[in-house]
Amino acid sequence: MKQTLKRIIRNVKSINGNSLAEFATTTALMATLAATAAPKLSEMSEGTKAEKSMNEIDKILTQARNHYQTTADTEGRGRFPGQEKFDVAVGDYGTDEGALIADINGLSTSGMTSFAADNLDKWRSVFGITNPAAEVPDGCAVEDDTDEDHTGNGVSGDAYLGHEEWLDLFAGNTLKSKYQDGHFAYAVIAGSGSGLEAEPPVLYVIDVENPSEFNNILEP
Repeated sequence: MKQTLKRIIRNVKSINGNSLAEFATTTALMATLAATAAPKLSEMSEGTKAEKSMNEIDKILTQARNHYQTTADTEGRGRFPGQEKFDVAVGDYGTDEGALIADINGLSTSGMTSFAADNLDKWRSVFGITNPAAEVPDGCAVEDDTDEDHTGNGVSGDAYLGHEEWLDLFAGNTLKSKYQDGHFAYAVIAGSGSGLEAEPPVLYVIDVENPSEFNNILEP
């Protein structure tokens, strides 16, 4: 009986000693892994948000392409949301696509690398700046397409408010950027000409988190 008790005690002591040593080693390894993995995990998180942002922009372009094809069939010439006609610009670039590209590529005064960048007042919100599902970040100059933008065109401005047309295309659902300072905005370079010489409009969509990195284009 005594021998049995001694053996049990000896085994317990052995187990406790090994467990404490293993625990200390494991803890040290976990701390090391946590320290080295933290930056990578952060990069993965940023990369995931960036990928999600570009995917959402692609969805916006897909709906814009469908809208363009539908209006081409029903109205005689395709147009994008916010346009009354194919040769009407949305935003403040008019037909100056070079100026738009210069802004996006950072060739203007400060470049477009954040939601507070210069010239974002030339862009229009896709889903509306006061949309509770995705409001524009404070300090961002992106605007809504308004009735005033359509004054004098001989049509009802309400019918062509870009953010309202976009919401209709998405059945009332809003796409929200995964970035805290993100928001989807767009501009349309007006088409021109007539007949076989007509040039189609060009649509640009950005995420204002960093327009220079998160942007895409649709040219019919």
